[in-house]
Amino acid sequence: MRKTYLFLILTILGFSLVLPATFAQQNDAWPMYHKDAAHTGYINSEGPSNNQTLWTYDTKGWVMDSPAISNGIVYFSWSDKGYNEGPNNNLVALNAKDGTMLWSFPVSGKIYASPAIASDIVYFGSDDNAIYAVNASTGAEIWKCITDSDVQGSPTVSDGIVYEGSNDGNLYALDAALGMPIWNFSTGGLVTCPPAVENGVVYFGSYDHKIYALDSLTGAKKWDFITDSVVASAPVVANGNVYVGSFDNQTYALNAQTGTLVWKVETGYDQCVQASPAYANGLLYTGGAFDRKVYALNPATGAEKWTFIMDEGLTTAPAVVGHIVYVTSTLGNKAYALNADNGEFLWSYQTQGNIYSSPAVVDGIVYFGAYDGIFYAIGTASGGEGNDQTFANNAIYIVIIAVLIVVIAVSVFVLRRKK
Repeated sequence: MRKTYLFLILTILGFSLVLPATFAQQNDAWPMYHKDAAHTGYINSEGPSNNQTLWTYDTKGWVMDSPAISNGIVYFSWSDKGYNEGPNNNLVALNAKDGTMLWSFPVSGKIYASPAIASDIVYFGSDDNAIYAVNASTGAEIWKCITDSDVQGSPTVSDGIVYEGSNDGNLYALDAALGMPIWNFSTGGLVTCPPAVENGVVYFGSYDHKIYALDSLTGAKKWDFITDSVVASAPVVANGNVYVGSFDNQTYALNAQTGTLVWKVETGYDQCVQASPAYANGLLYTGGAFDRKVYALNPATGAEKWTFIMDEGLTTAPAVVGHIVYVTSTLGNKAYALNADNGEFLWSYQTQGNIYSSPAVVDGIVYFGAYDGIFYAIGTASGGEGNDQTFANNAIYIVIIAVLIVVIAVSVFVLRRKK
């Protein structure tokens, strides 16, 4: 009887640990550029089904980066309008539900790089040549690492290491807690694309036309692959391949282990493929800057499944939430929601400025900024269908635990009666 009782106790404890962890994985968060270290751009949740404005925040400048969201806080940056340096360049933290400012962190250079969040620290780079780490709750500076040029790429954080490129041609690996350099790898051009990290390997591109794979702990080169132009698109690692775009108008699929070409597909013209691909639902999603198309490709062959033609092109990364793909049209000043399975148009949202901010979707709300100075939160006041899903998940969890408690109580009673 004691063994049976112990077994039942361990069973209920196991469910108590596994179920919350499972639902926590469904809990929405978008902690870095394109969602995760592999840059899949995918979250298993639900986004808004309409283009209702929840709130906006007026920076009176330009929003040039993509937001990151964690623990109910949205982080993004803005700088003074224009391409010349101005006095106002700030990383800001807003309440994700109502847009209330929590804190602002000023720097001396323009900010193009998207922030990344890990262990209550926000990491980002700036045109003042620095990589910063600030407290995610208070905005207090923790450390700063100086490079030899502007830092315009977005950082990726994985296993306690920050990976960040610089216009000095280097990819840097820094200790996430202390900011101390672990290693750096020199290329022949600017490094502005956010690196992807998966299975102990860092993948990134450079203005020297190459795609690189490095050992994530040592920086030792595993392989490189030469394209015909600049690589500014962030790679996505999935399905055993690395998918990345180049200014040579091609989207490439490379074997993640060897760097050998699996396929390449022309997805535009005239420096078209600046967008970073997303991987979800067994498809690869990307877009063209000047051919105005959103593409869904077979990740194994590159064959086209569907395309959607926008008013203008995009240079930003698609975000896939469940079976909806959200994209922002850079030159069309518009955000779109499309059916991820067939490309069917669902809704669009018009802004008054170019959009270089890739969308991030959390708790049923789409977040992005534009050159009209406005940061947008599109969704419902209740936080969208994502919150309904979270509530449903919690309800299921409670019901299962209640059933297990009843089962163990009945089992103990029956065993005692038999004894």
